[in-house]
Amino acid sequence: MRRSIVLASALLASALTLPALAQTPAPGSEGWNPDNFAQAKAQADRDEASLPADVSKAMRMTQQDTLEQGIKVCATPNPDTSPFVLVARLDARGTINRIWRSGSTPLSICMEKYLRGRVLMVPVRAPFYVSYELSFAP
Repeated sequence: MRRSIVLASALLASALTLPALAQTPAPGSEGWNPDNFAQAKAQADRDEASLPADVSKAMRMTQQDTLEQGIKVCATPNPDTSPFVLVARLDARGTINRIWRSGSTPLSICMEKYLRGRVLMVPVRAPFYVSYELSFAP
């Protein structure tokens, strides 16, 4: 009797948790949201590495143009030039709809605000993650 109660409890527990697990989107798939910066950055690295050379070059050029425009807007006479990283999630239209940031300088915060809602380029799939890694030479 006791064994059947334990077995019934185990079956009930698995019946309750399996549907929830089945509904959890896989990393990188539509509907998945990284829990933190590290997950978003890892996804950006995978997504960027998966691009064919010509598309990768076009994406980097678009990122560079957007970055240069943002730096012009966010620059101050004596900026804190500590390194920082921004990870952006693009939707199917290429619009940045979410950003994760590592770094808390005024420049990194301004760049995050500047990039939010900008359009880069239509990605090969959506969502698509890209990263901006900034460091400054003296």
